[in-house]
Amino acid sequence: TRPRTEVTDEEYRDFYKHLSHDFADPLTCSHNRVEGKRANTSLLYIPANPPFDLWNREAPRGLKLYVQRVFIMDDAEQFLPLYLRFVKGVVDSSDLPLNVSRELLQQNPDLAAMRGALTRRVLDMLSKLAKGDEYGKFWNEFGQVLKEGVIEDFANKDKLTELLRFATTHTGKDEQDQSLSDYVGRTQEGQDKIYYILAENHATALASPHLEQLRERGIEVLLLTDRIDPWLVDALREFDGKELVDIARSGLDLPEGDREISRETMNKEHKPLLKKIRKVLKDRVAAVDVSRRLVDSPACVVSGDDDLSPQVRRMLEATGQELPETKPILEINVDHPLVTRLAGETDETRFEELSNIVLDHALLAEGSQLDNPAAYVHRMNRLLVDIEAGSSVE
Repeated sequence: TRPRTEVTDEEYRDFYKHLSHDFADPLTCSHNRVEGKRANTSLLYIPANPPFDLWNREAPRGLKLYVQRVFIMDDAEQFLPLYLRFVKGVVDSSDLPLNVSRELLQQNPDLAAMRGALTRRVLDMLSKLAKGDEYGKFWNEFGQVLKEGVIEDFANKDKLTELLRFATTHTGKDEQDQSLSDYVGRTQEGQDKIYYILAENHATALASPHLEQLRERGIEVLLLTDRIDPWLVDALREFDGKELVDIARSGLDLPEGDREISRETMNKEHKPLLKKIRKVLKDRVAAVDVSRRLVDSPACVVSGDDDLSPQVRRMLEATGQELPETKPILEINVDHPLVTRLAGETDETRFEELSNIVLDHALLAEGSQLDNPAAYVHRMNRLLVDIEAGSSVE
């Protein structure tokens, strides 16, 4: 309740430690007094370290609530949204009744206005923090929780979007330190999309064959590896007028470049080979197409535009949900020596073996598990025996 000018930084830090039982200093704090119809005083802190129960959305959380300096409750969760559950602090209201309860708080007409004001104050704190070096530490600890806000809080979506940080192919580092504004500032002339890839981890994302054509053209790609990222990009849709595009989807539309031949023309040119591979892999793939995104790899698998991403499917299946079966689309690089070798193979058994191995390798490169690893091992063993016997395999 003292004026900010009379409180030292050390006193703010000491009060935080008393309030939160945290031994570390907070990253930042905000002390505000509101006069008028909804008079209140608030002192909000952004911790440096996450609480042990950060990922338990049912855990007690919220601000200490006082009314006219009388303590009311410890965890008043009604004053901040769930995605800001890491914020610590105190709010002292002059207008709420002294006999207020959690049930009455839900019905109080002034609560929504106070909640909105306190939420904006926290986001302003984070915006200021984002201009300094401390924000990297905050993002590493709380970034995934903040992403929940983009999905849940439509009113503050724009502010939250500016606070997001990503790893990208611009640096190639396993460090989420690039904003969408940074990405847009580096887009090529005529590039009207923001490209991203979903993967289980940074190494898998960076080594993905889906990146090859974009890397060759110097087009930056966001590397999304957090479990919440599939829902995040679905909520974002676009930024600064540029649509977010998953480069692992079959309908990928690349900017005009050296390869201006349409997929339809390329498929028609190589129709006999595609038809033959499709016949062999009919139980495992939905279609076989010529790829315009590959440079160094023989093949990759992509999802249909309306299908769940492989990452989402794996997460949902891990929770026991039954999902309708979907098959990937296999895209082949007709300029790769292995595919050239496959096209010239006259032995039907050998063609079938190589076709399955091409698909297996494409699935492994994506991060998927093979449905029948033993069959893959047997195929590879037979191939290695043939090589040892002197077969010519490129």
